[in-house]
Amino acid sequence: MRFGISFFLFASLAAAQPDWGKIEIKVQKVSGSVYMLIGQGGNIGVSVGEDGVLIVDDQFAPLAAKIQAAIKGITDKPIKYVLNTHFHGDHTGGNPEFGKSAVIVAHENVRRRLLIPPTNPAQPTMTKTGLPVITFNDRASVHFNGEDIRAIHVPQGHTDGDSIIYFTQSNVVHMGDDFFNGMFPYIDLGSGGSVRGYLAAVEKAISQFPADAKVIPGHGPLSGIDDLKKFAAVMRDCISIVESNLKSGKSAADMKKAKVLDSKYASWGTGFISSDRFIDTLVQDLGKK
Repeated sequence: MRFGISFFLFASLAAAQPDWGKIEIKVQKVSGSVYMLIGQGGNIGVSVGEDGVLIVDDQFAPLAAKIQAAIKGITDKPIKYVLNTHFHGDHTGGNPEFGKSAVIVAHENVRRRLLIPPTNPAQPTMTKTGLPVITFNDRASVHFNGEDIRAIHVPQGHTDGDSIIYFTQSNVVHMGDDFFNGMFPYIDLGSGGSVRGYLAAVEKAISQFPADAKVIPGHGPLSGIDDLKKFAAVMRDCISIVESNLKSGKSAADMKKAKVLDSKYASWGTGFISSDRFIDTLVQDLGKK
């Protein structure tokens, strides 16, 4: 079932298409040879060097030319690789354009899900050039621009095809949508994601990467490991709050009425996922028999 952030986002786009011409792609230097591009959709990681350009995710198809222009402002080298952190359209929409000349690499479940005809008519079927041509199961490495760029699969997190990308020499982590900085995350339960798997992915990153690593979130501003720790603490507390209410016989409606999350985390529900919607996700997953 193709059900995720792309479903909701593309549904809203179908109702009111954004003016793609007015969207700016902003470039931010992260560390070493790595940059971050901010536009509409998931944050893009960019490795620049003598070997060329490698990008992590590529937002929406109508922004491909703007993304290319933003990269041209950094280097004239060609884009040779695209790493997809997962399959959602706000991270893979540019695949068909970039895949004409670059090699797309992703977890095998990303390719599998991109091959499934979308249930939402606002999201086009992925073309052949947009499909990953190299897939992996557990992890993969791309040795490029003097970097050992590692893609590490984290199962049952945001989806069942998530990868965290680590640029070892630049000491930069791209979390994909396993990190929404400063806001409640979207966990795609219909595409193999899970609440506990999501938290496990965040905790794995905290334990595995250096404390001074820069962290590119799937959504939100550039951050570091301390921000990731704060995010994990909020996740653990929200899980505890909802589990406690479930044990007391409370329903999702009861929890929303009592504002069990807003009492502590009101600002976290002002992003893509509201507090009420996050309660629904937690109850749906944690309340399984």
